Amino acid sequence: MTARRLLFAGALGTAGLLFVALIFVPVLFGASQFMFGGGAGTRCTDTSGAGAQPAAAGDAEAIPGAFLELYRRAGEEYGIPWNVLAGVGKVETDHGRSTLPGVSSGENYAGAGGPMQFLAATFKAYGVDGNDDGKKDRYDPVDAIPSAAAYLKASGAPERMRDAIFAYNHSWDYVDLVLDWAGKYAGGEFEVVQSNGIDCADNELPAGVDGVVKEIIEFAMAQRGKPYVFGANGPDAWDCSSLIQAAYRQVGLSIPRTTFQQWPFGKKIGKGDEQPGDLVFFNSGPGTAANNPGHVGMVISKGKMIVARCSTCVPAIAVQSYERSDWIGSTRPLAKPELQRQLQAAAQP
Repeated sequence: MTARRLLFAGALGTAGLLFVALIFVPVLFGASQFMFGGGAGTRCTDTSGAGAQPAAAGDAEAIPGAFLELYRRAGEEYGIPWNVLAGVGKVETDHGRSTLPGVSSGENYAGAGGPMQFLAATFKAYGVDGNDDGKKDRYDPVDAIPSAAAYLKASGAPERMRDAIFAYNHSWDYVDLVLDWAGKYAGGEFEVVQSNGIDCADNELPAGVDGVVKEIIEFAMAQRGKPYVFGANGPDAWDCSSLIQAAYRQVGLSIPRTTFQQWPFGKKIGKGDEQPGDLVFFNSGPGTAANNPGHVGMVISKGKMIVARCSTCVPAIAVQSYERSDWIGSTRPLAKPELQRQLQAAAQP
């Protein structure tokens, strides 16, 4: 099993209308998972046990002893269920026992290496010196396994486990296979906690926001509970970029239709300097890259956005954090001179 260590996760965004014909059905928040949230069609649930460490079942006896100990140790340290780490290790390289290229040395055709199959760039970003020897070696399970735990943690685990595993290898079949093995290693006594990252208190407009920005956010917030349909342009369904465009349009402001077009449109804003009404972009969806994001949301308050997430997300349009590992950048459309001129023209009697 090869791993594509791509630093992205989350909902499918509108990368461009050329992908309308692409069959791509993300299942970021499957119906079988626990959820909590605020807004239409959501419910709250306790995710306090998300990182609980399950007992081992008979299947776990097939895991090499040294690997099993490393899975357990990394699980405790990072709050990731050890059996999920073991599921990743099993699917990737059979706990390091695979003889395929890129396991004990070198790289496979995708550039991944080591028992947990990291790309060099991703390991550089998330690698852990597990034995404190001053080196980080993706081929050494002592380093690779806690590095995998660190990467899953950064991608949303344990509260958003399916998202995190999807970020590890961008395939929902892969997610299901990892969780199938995780269940076997725990003897079936294991439930995946998949929250949607939505705070139950996120039902009100942000305080201190007024004027045009309030109207823009108010429109977007009012769309919660409606479905996500790729390529839809309202009023009964939206995708990520059409929701943004419509929110600006209803106050008389024109911005581009697709995420690919919206990204270069606004003034770039430094990370942490976002204000309500700004746009946040993510390396998520087909054909996207670090300089060509395919998913977009709108900032409503510090760290939170209103976003049309995906066709199977519940709710599809919701408030959630934009602090994600696949964040690319933020822009401020209202800083564009042409939008300022549109505002001035609209204010004329």
